[in-house]
Amino acid sequence: MTAVVEAPPSPEPPSTRTRAQQRSAAWKRRAPLLPALLFTIAVTQVPFLVTVFYSFQSWNMVRPGSRHFVGFDNYVDVFTDSVFLSALGNTVTITVVCVLVAMLLGLGLALLLDRQFLGRGIVRTLLITPFLILPAAGALLWKTTMFDPTYGLLNWAFGIEVEWLSDYPLAAVMTQIVWQWTPFMMLLILAGLQAQSREVLEAAQVDGAGRWRTFVSITLPQLSRYLQLAVLLGAIYIVNSFDAIFLMTQGGPGTASTNLPYYIYQRAFEGFDVGQSSAMGVVVVAMTLIVATFALRLMFRAFDVSRGVK
Repeated sequence: MTAVVEAPPSPEPPSTRTRAQQRSAAWKRRAPLLPALLFTIAVTQVPFLVTVFYSFQSWNMVRPGSRHFVGFDNYVDVFTDSVFLSALGNTVTITVVCVLVAMLLGLGLALLLDRQFLGRGIVRTLLITPFLILPAAGALLWKTTMFDPTYGLLNWAFGIEVEWLSDYPLAAVMTQIVWQWTPFMMLLILAGLQAQSREVLEAAQVDGAGRWRTFVSITLPQLSRYLQLAVLLGAIYIVNSFDAIFLMTQGGPGTASTNLPYYIYQRAFEGFDVGQSSAMGVVVVAMTLIVATFALRLMFRAFDVSRGVK
């Protein structure tokens, strides 16, 4: 006689009531975040959508009744505007040079501060100070005390008479921005240096590796993630530099130091051209997103999101 083995009963699917309770619990966890989400949408996405809408309009506020739909004409005018292209070139130059120089200086200062010496806390505080100063205050400080042709410290120190803001406007602006952002780079890189394994460094020293070989083979790969983060954040912030140009050179002489944020300001608040300034703003946001996305993909190669940090 063959015994009949009954299969175990299949587990019952969760009841509708249980699913409702899970959804309710999930909404209760997310509810405290809704005000912040709504506020972020209200102050970022809504103005951007309005800007996109205005970018398809021809509207100059000094000419009443001139507002009408022009489609993509504003975007065509933007990419054929020689001043816009010049401002774009200045923006790329300022961003690339300032980020690289600030990162190299920050790396050097971080390597010095990673060592033990008397008064290290005081030196670290003093080096961080430029980043804590308001950008507008820093720009005025450099304009009046460093670059002034009569009373400036640079002319006094070198014994020369140079109109820095007239003869070298772009270099003067980049010098102030580098001074402002070097402490930021230094802090990020210093965090990476202090996260190193001291046992690995001691093992390299025991094996006879010199300082340069230890730095190239151990320290620099360890710092790669922090350097990429510094470049990404520095580029996003520096590409939007406005205070230094507005207060030091006002984009001059001519358009020699005009960047995209300052040129958009000129078209919007001095030329009252809402349509073209909105189109320029949309173009700048699109370019920034492209660069940020590319940089983030590079970072994700160092940070394996699915399995943790490599």
